[in-house]
Amino acid sequence: MPIYSYRCASCGHSLEALQKVSDAPLRDCPACGATELRKQLTAAGFQLKGSGWYATDFKGAAASAPAAKPEPQASAAATAPCGASCACH
Repeated sequence: MPIYSYRCASCGHSLEALQKVSDAPLRDCPACGATELRKQLTAAGFQLKGSGWYATDFKGAAASAPAAKPEPQASAAATAPCGASCACH
């Protein structure tokens, strides 16, 4: 779900709201009560929920990856132009 930023044209109050794309824009300012809230143009923000592709394929993948077997320092330094810290060693 996207996170939208709003600003009241009447009092200048700013807020962020987690809304569905299909939800109607907010209009009533919680600070002054005026119907002057306007969406701000900002960088995209969203929140991932559930157990979909993100949670299963990417989230925490670095922590759960199997550790590579360490090479002896002499052979790794002699044959590894990449520094022996990559997955090919």
